[in-house]
Amino acid sequence: MSHVDFYFDFSSPFAYLGATQIEAVAQRAGATLAWKPMLLGGVFRAIGTPMVPFNEAAASKQRYLSEDMERWARHWNVPFHFPTRFPMMTVRPLRMLFLLDDPVPFIHRVFAAYWAEDRDISDPTVLQEICAELGLDDSLVEATSDPAIKQALIDATTGAIETGVFGAPTCIVNDQLYWGQDRLQFVEKALSTEP
Repeated sequence: MSHVDFYFDFSSPFAYLGATQIEAVAQRAGATLAWKPMLLGGVFRAIGTPMVPFNEAAASKQRYLSEDMERWARHWNVPFHFPTRFPMMTVRPLRMLFLLDDPVPFIHRVFAAYWAEDRDISDPTVLQEICAELGLDDSLVEATSDPAIKQALIDATTGAIETGVFGAPTCIVNDQLYWGQDRLQFVEKALSTEP
């Protein structure tokens, strides 16, 4: 059976858009899927990329990228609203993923809270509200200060860098890297092809 690793951070609008589709891509291809959280700022720092590449782009490119995000959201019929708080500190919700037996519902809920509802996902109160919505124990928010959980995110980010990841979302299929939500058609083709 084919397999895809999906590297993401809640801070990326393109990762949000890709996350709305990656499960269907894997399902159509009969593939397994592993969600790979990482701290995108840590990746950028390690490889010498500006911490917020969007903000470093020329005004014309920023306008294009903003329009393109909206275009992809309409194409996939998913809600999208560029948040009033950007960039967003995502360390706490990313750490929470390492405390969950099944992180997928939380992943989707946090992505939507930020990229569709303009909620502050760095705020412990907001994360507690999301936990309540999902029937999760809100003590998970406090547990993110556990040194072992902090280290888990550090290790995951280091692993992403060692794999060659430089942005989000990144999919790895058969040791091949595909960057961006606009490469999911190639991901699906790779998953559907024998290595």
